[in-house]
Amino acid sequence: MGRSWAGALAGVCVLTGCTVQAAGSEGGQQPPPVRIEISRTPSDDKPGAEPGDRPSAKPSPRPAPTPPKVMWRPGDTGRDVRELQARLRQVAWLFDGPTGTYDDLTEQAVKGFQGKRGLARTGETDAVTWQRLLRMTNEPGQWDLYLMGGQPADAPDARCMTGRVLCISKTSRTLRWMVDGRTVTTVPVRFGSQYTPTREGVFQVYWKSRHHVSTLYDSPMPYAMFFSGGQAVHYSSDFAATGYAGASHGCVNVRDEAAIAGLFAQVRSGDKVVVHW
Repeated sequence: MGRSWAGALAGVCVLTGCTVQAAGSEGGQQPPPVRIEISRTPSDDKPGAEPGDRPSAKPSPRPAPTPPKVMWRPGDTGRDVRELQARLRQVAWLFDGPTGTYDDLTEQAVKGFQGKRGLARTGETDAVTWQRLLRMTNEPGQWDLYLMGGQPADAPDARCMTGRVLCISKTSRTLRWMVDGRTVTTVPVRFGSQYTPTREGVFQVYWKSRHHVSTLYDSPMPYAMFFSGGQAVHYSSDFAATGYAGASHGCVNVRDEAAIAGLFAQVRSGDKVVVHW
């Protein structure tokens, strides 16, 4: 019977992986104690683990997205920056310029535009910001690009090439202060409307009035230099504030007060004034 018991247990151990060590004799003697050793795998020590389980591999980290290309940033200058500023003016994020210089006002305007549309508020104009701005705005024209900074002056009229001349171009909306054919100063200017046009031709400065006030329109005309009836070159606070959105009553408006102050100090009565296209 002892052998039969041991044999049966051995059969079980074959199935379970245990080891049986038994010795004894027949004749009714009780078999010696049986020591059973069960082999274990590392996975048996983990709750819920099954034999043969292997640790799962960690997922590879996703690569960081490539940031969009930066097209312009603070400190940049040029015609492209001027267009950026003109488009920011169209969507009312910028109210000065265009100047052609990516200054702090432009940076703040770009940040505001980016934040409003859920883009990263970097203040730099990247490709994503630029494409969004392009979809929301129209192609700026020449006057939009030079709304406050003044159109590049065209070539001076031939009548401006001798003597001391205020050479005023309606085409480029600029005034050149010229001495013997050399341009000393150039400033942007504004003219009268179609109902009160600025006269064209060759004139002379016949009167200067530093603190002049118009008796006809009751409006200040600082640094006025009269050249034709009541028409004068003078500083205009309205031009400084609204640009070419407005017009004069026939005078030649200058928006740069420091520049007109300098001109007023240099120009003399009798100096020539040429207003041309």
